[in-house]
Amino acid sequence: MTRAVARRIGRLGRRARQQWSGIGSLWRTSLQFRVTASTLALSSAVVFLLGMVLQNQITTRLLETKEADAIEQTRASLQVAEQELVGIDADPDTLGARLENALTQITSTAPGGGDTSGSAAGDFEPVLASGGSDRPEEDTVSAGAYHKVPDGLREFVESGLESTQIHTVGGETYLIVGAPMTSTPRQPQLYLLFPLAAEQNTVATVQNTLVFGGIVLLGLLAAIASLVTRQVVLPVRRAANAAGRFAEGELDKRLSVVGDDDLSKLAISYNEMAASIQQQIRQLEEFGQLQRRFTSDVSHELRTPLTTVRMAADVLYASREQFPDGLSRSAELLVDELDRFEALLRDLLEISRLDAGVEELSAEHIDVRTLIDRVYEQVHGLAGSAGSTIELDLPEEEVYGDVDARRVERILRNLLANAVDHCEGLPVRVQLAANDEAVAIAVRDYGVGLRVGEAELVFSRFWRADPSRNRRTGGTGLGLAISQEDARLHGGELLAWGLPGYGSCFRLTLPRRIGESFEVSPLGLPPDPPDVPENVEGPTEPLAQVPSNVPVADVSGVTAADGELTPDGSESSDRSEPAALLEAGETVVEPEGGSGDADGRRDDGTGDVPGEDDGRTGDVPGEDDGRTGDVPGEDSETTGDPGDGDGTDREEVGR
Repeated sequence: MTRAVARRIGRLGRRARQQWSGIGSLWRTSLQFRVTASTLALSSAVVFLLGMVLQNQITTRLLETKEADAIEQTRASLQVAEQELVGIDADPDTLGARLENALTQITSTAPGGGDTSGSAAGDFEPVLASGGSDRPEEDTVSAGAYHKVPDGLREFVESGLESTQIHTVGGETYLIVGAPMTSTPRQPQLYLLFPLAAEQNTVATVQNTLVFGGIVLLGLLAAIASLVTRQVVLPVRRAANAAGRFAEGELDKRLSVVGDDDLSKLAISYNEMAASIQQQIRQLEEFGQLQRRFTSDVSHELRTPLTTVRMAADVLYASREQFPDGLSRSAELLVDELDRFEALLRDLLEISRLDAGVEELSAEHIDVRTLIDRVYEQVHGLAGSAGSTIELDLPEEEVYGDVDARRVERILRNLLANAVDHCEGLPVRVQLAANDEAVAIAVRDYGVGLRVGEAELVFSRFWRADPSRNRRTGGTGLGLAISQEDARLHGGELLAWGLPGYGSCFRLTLPRRIGESFEVSPLGLPPDPPDVPENVEGPTEPLAQVPSNVPVADVSGVTAADGELTPDGSESSDRSEPAALLEAGETVVEPEGGSGDADGRRDDGTGDVPGEDDGRTGDVPGEDDGRTGDVPGEDSETTGDPGDGDGTDREEVGR
């Protein structure tokens, strides 16, 4: 029984909370509801106060009138009683009879001719008494309902004062008026009891009328407030709806203008703003189309002369041993710069196709671990030359997904080349995790990291964090832009995180099945733990002790409210300092468009890494060996990179 009652109370409580939550939601989202509810609440307070004042005034007026008429009737009855009681003696029997006769005379001389209801004060009940509290109780003689007279009123009247009192006896309320008879020796007292039932009925009627009228008035006020508010809110809602549809791409959406009031002026201003924005958007679209067309056309047109130049350069390169030292060195530099130019041209063609939306996925159901292994074989030599190692953290079980192998490998090559270039000789970690919805790959380095705001720029085209920094991979500045577009083509995302002195982390998340979406990435960002490995030299202070005023580089696409995620996709309760710093106010933004670095490839889709021995030369382009005094890249229009004079001034990979 007790449990059933508890369950019922619990259900009622949940239902009440749901209803209250619905009202709160309506209060937050509806201006019309807020105005109507506020008007109703304030009007209720005003109507309540007004009703109380009116009821009090009416009740007071009724009682004052009743009391005045009752006193007048009492004085008239007192004269009749004094005439009847002249010369009364102390004999109780004689005194009682005389009092009864006096009551009869009072009733018969009433204005109604024997009916007391004809009195101006209404019906009344007379009472006569002789004696008092200063005399023995057996000496008190009364006629009428003397027991209805309260003791307090008796004392006042016995002391020679005329007095009135409202008193309730047996559930009926009376206005009792008492007066002494000073003309007789025993000084009997006269009391008239006036029932207040009629006045109570009048007050109740007035109260009910006020309540009913107040409810009707409040309903009318609520309806009027709702109607008036609707006239203001409805155009605002239309404007909000038009703005939403405009934001969704319906650039021709406009507001109708009716009248000349303030809302009409708002509609006119909105329409003018929308027309201006539409014109600018179309101009930007046309400019973007022209820019993409120009890039595509120029890239295509350059392929033919570039092929001719490549053939001539290969001939010169093959015969370089027959040339003098200066010409031989020039032939080597020419071939190296042509390699870089071809890579840039391929990336320009690729990014133009991605911008045009003509690229398609060639997805296949494969084990993602094999892609990581293939890229590892291509890049680990480059890491070794940089004094670093690549550590793989792959699950033992197979991780299958529908991916375009060529594009995913290209993304991983770019990320690993970035990490090697910025790892400062520290290890680079590659981690793979999966859940039912997605596959995630994180590339983590412990090098220079990213400063505040650079996570927003790292995917911008041709962006570099430090232009003076030398690179081991000759990038074009478009690698991460292409990588991000490849990730989006899969329906996934490529995000970045970094902290100065603690390195950076790039996380690629792809849905396991093409066309499906995912809610949570299997790997957290910021990485957990984000501090340096124990077996390498790095910042001496663990990340959990980083001062709270140290800003954290933005994590593109991740908000502080997302929390950290462990590799299995669950939230981690033990958060590190970067997550706490993010919760303290740092936001994370997913960059729009572009990339900061090159993927370092020499052909479209191959695994070749710049710097591998191709049988031509191992010399660094632009290295001054005394054979030539003109280094390509110095104040020249040939490379398009007026840089630092060594021909190696190339864009940082995503930095």
